[in-house]
Amino acid sequence: VQLEESGGGLVQAGGSLRLSCRNSGRDSLSTWNMGWFRQPPGQEREFVAGISYDGARTYYQDSVKGRFTISRDTTKNMVDLQMNALKPEDTAVYYCNIVWGPTLTTPHSRWSQGTQVTVSS
Repeated sequence: VQLEESGGGLVQAGGSLRLSCRNSGRDSLSTWNMGWFRQPPGQEREFVAGISYDGARTYYQDSVKGRFTISRDTTKNMVDLQMNALKPEDTAVYYCNIVWGPTLTTPHSRWSQGTQVTVSS
């Protein structure tokens, strides 16, 4: 699995962005639980959202509940993160990854390059 994130950029507070995660390798993502993480400047990487392999379960960090939505499109082999009502504190590099655990918060050890999201006030 070779994950690639896209869709980041600069947006004003209150705006929206949609991040996408695709697998550039041959494997399908449909058999994996997937998650989004972020690393704000000078901080540790943190869990943002997770979705089960079948899309039946989703989990969110409390600070993004009601604003972010994780989804997957098995036909396109992609996992998206729709981010609405963005705040300056959402500024971070965002990563997708395979996840494990009962609440899908444990990431695989390997990370891709991520995509930068910057929210201006």
